[in-house]
Amino acid sequence: MPTRVFLVRHGATAYSAEDRFAGSTDVPLSPEGHLQVARLAERLKSESLDAIYASPLQRTMQTARALAGPHGLEPVGESALREMNYGRWEAMSRPEVERAFREAYAAWEKDPISLSPQDGESGLRVLNRALPALWRIVERHRNGSVLIVSHKGPIRLLVSSLLGLELRGFRDRLDLSPAALSVLDFPSDAGPLLRLYNDVSHYESIPQRAWP
Repeated sequence: MPTRVFLVRHGATAYSAEDRFAGSTDVPLSPEGHLQVARLAERLKSESLDAIYASPLQRTMQTARALAGPHGLEPVGESALREMNYGRWEAMSRPEVERAFREAYAAWEKDPISLSPQDGESGLRVLNRALPALWRIVERHRNGSVLIVSHKGPIRLLVSSLLGLELRGFRDRLDLSPAALSVLDFPSDAGPLLRLYNDVSHYESIPQRAWP
């Protein structure tokens, strides 16, 4: 029996709606984010979960607690799952970064794995902390089911790495919406299998703007 990992990005925030870099900035869920997460909690309430892990930032813990409620579980904070630190770019919008750090941003866009924002983290550094944490969780719950709440950057990096995709394209080739659900199975005798990715069918019927 494979170990099943429900991999969830936190719900929307004011920063995600404004396309701002909110890596280590501790912003809460927006009203839209709470609604998205409530819909996901309803969707997952009948699943059997052994544990829930989450990045310790506010938006991920709010998401994790809402999803944990129907299961009587308390989320376990895991700092290795936190979002990429964007350093000097934190809280800035993408156009603001492009204007203020034109050359550095252009170089980072081409290689977000090796390069990092000033005083921030590279994609490789994020992967080097998030991937071992994921494997530790899988080994801890072999043949069970766990839910992990993380962020857009780490989840896309994890999926890219586990599937053997070209890492430098993780930002351009994989989209990930707020409160999106992805599912990975980890057989004991084979590599991981991606069952579902970036599914937002639990809230896509809500008549609101497209989620950035």
